[in-house]
Amino acid sequence: MEYVKSFRDLEVYKLSRQLSREIFEVSKKFPKEEMYSLIDQIRRSSRSVGAQIAEAWAKRKYEKHFVSKLTDADGEQLETQHWIVHIFPMKLQITY
Repeated sequence: MEYVKSFRDLEVYKLSRQLSREIFEVSKKFPKEEMYSLIDQIRRSSRSVGAQIAEAWAKRKYEKHFVSKLTDADGEQLETQHWIVHIFPMKLQITY
């Protein structure tokens, strides 16, 4: 394992960016009537995970701040999971 010089080197950050891009691409296929509600919300929560990880990196010298930011990142990923779980039972007409 290489030395981590930046939050960009963290595997968890890389994975959060990948997931955010995948969600963005899939959400393009959602019905247009969901544009300002579900689509916007799932895109924002998925993007926020990486942002919170980056902020945690900046606060890593201060344990309580670091843990707080990681907790926020965890909350955002749980929100994203909620929206994903919410989408599939709705059987939205996603066009591929």
